[in-house]
Order: sequence, then C-alpha cells, then structure tokens
Amino acid sequence: MSVVQSGVPSPAQPSAGESGEDSGERRRIQRFLALRRGEPCFWVDIDGLGRRALRDISVEGFSVGAEAGLAEGALFGFVLHREGVPDLIRGRAQVVNCIAATAQAGCRFVALEGEDRERLHDWLIALVIMNASVRITEKDAAAIVDGPSLISAPALTAHEKAARSNRRGGLSA
Repeated sequence: MSVVQSGVPSPAQPSAGESGEDSGERRRIQRFLALRRGEPCFWVDIDGLGRRALRDISVEGFSVGAEAGLAEGALFGFVLHREGVPDLIRGRAQVVNCIAATAQAGCRFVALEGEDRERLHDWLIALVIMNASVRITEKDAAAIVDGPSLISAPALTAHEKAARSNRRGGLSA
C-alpha cells in the first residue's frame, strides 16, 4: 500500500509558520498517494480552472502541484474526480501550506457535506484495497483510512480522539 507524507497540518496543529518548520509531518491522519499502478487516479478542478492530478489525499484534505497557482491561506471551491467513476465530490478547501522544495500545496477540506464526505470515505477505502500488497477486508481498509498515520503516528490523546470522532460527522459550509 502506498502512503505519503505531504506536510498538511490538521486543524488542531500549528501551521508551518507557527511551529517554525518549513515542511515535515504535522498531520496525524493517514494519507494516500493519489496513484493507481503508478498513474494518477484522483484529480481536482479548482474553481473551474481545469483538472489537476492530486499528489495525495486523505479524509482531511489533499495536496496538489504548485502549478495550480494556489497561495497559502486561499479558500477555493473544488470538484474531485476519481478515475473510472462518474460520481464527483464538491466542496471548499483552504491552502494550509505551500512547500517550495516539493512544489506542492497542501489543502484541507473546510466544507464537505455528508453525502460527499461519505463518498470520499468510500473512495479512499477502495484505493486502500486496490493498492494493498496483501488481501485485506473492507473493514481493515476503513480502519486504515480512519486511523492515524502509519509512518509517524504518535499516540492520540483523549481530546484528539474526541475531535477525530466529531469530524466524522462532517463539516458544514
């Protein structure tokens, strides 16, 4: 299974400017390369400006190449596309960091309604199952999607567990 660290902080953690870091892992939720067999399988259309391949994706957000022209702090509307799937996911996101060294912008979802949130969750479960190097169940894949980062997963505090549980209910506009 492919996993990537893109440096997108969770809402409860400091941004790069606040922590003094320019990159590095600050988000604790698992993220996944937006690839299938080495080819992009997720795209984003930002404010109708055209489709761009995602670098990674999670239940909290995504990263996209810096060529998307996004400035740190920018709020924007988006439409997510998945290869071979006619359904779309619509919402709003905010750029939380731009990392020059990797030429990418990390974005977090700020508005993703219930049905779209559920669809994203299903898409990520399918991605985990498709990319797993061993056979796994849908339940196992869901645990990976909802769980902490497998790369550097510090223990969650009771407060963080409660916050994560509350986020699963969906964000409103």
